[in-house]
Amino acid sequence: MSALTIRDADPAQDAAACAAVYAPYVETTPISFEEQPPDATEMRSRIERVVAGHPWLIGEDEGEVVGYAYASRLQERPAYRWTAEVSVYIAAEKRGRGYGQALYEALFERLRQQRFQLAWAGITMPNEASVRLHERLGFTRIGISSRIGWKAGRWHDVSWWQMELVPASAEPPPEPLPPGPPPPPGYH
Repeated sequence: MSALTIRDADPAQDAAACAAVYAPYVETTPISFEEQPPDATEMRSRIERVVAGHPWLIGEDEGEVVGYAYASRLQERPAYRWTAEVSVYIAAEKRGRGYGQALYEALFERLRQQRFQLAWAGITMPNEASVRLHERLGFTRIGISSRIGWKAGRWHDVSWWQMELVPASAEPPPEPLPPGPPPPPGYH
């Protein structure tokens, strides 16, 4: 893996690059169930919404945005507030270099700092690379929704995955914290 720099997203600075990374997933795969890729304006709006409560991280290699990972609210009901839905996207020509894992690991650390308890992900099937990544990072498949999405001329299943960010406890969890600045290097 080349030297990957991971930093917080800047909606104005990073929207176009994130839209460019994401567009091929929408246009050429069933991985995203969107039918039209968002433009930079829409991506900026999405980043702004997410960073109000969750991290959105950018991965750069030699100043070039090569991917991003973010967390978002799983459901609107208050009892879900300790669980974050997570996603990672890497530019097609940069896959297989460990960038997805590095971005996810940084994202999970930020979620732990914010007191989130669980990370949750959905994977449109088939997607063996994403399954391997999630398994390698400690996710467990918890279910599957059959024929849940129609794209690219056929039905697709979505498998659902979760990972404990902190060990389970019977005690009431502390409230999640708002996003803050990244921790200093070496902080644990």
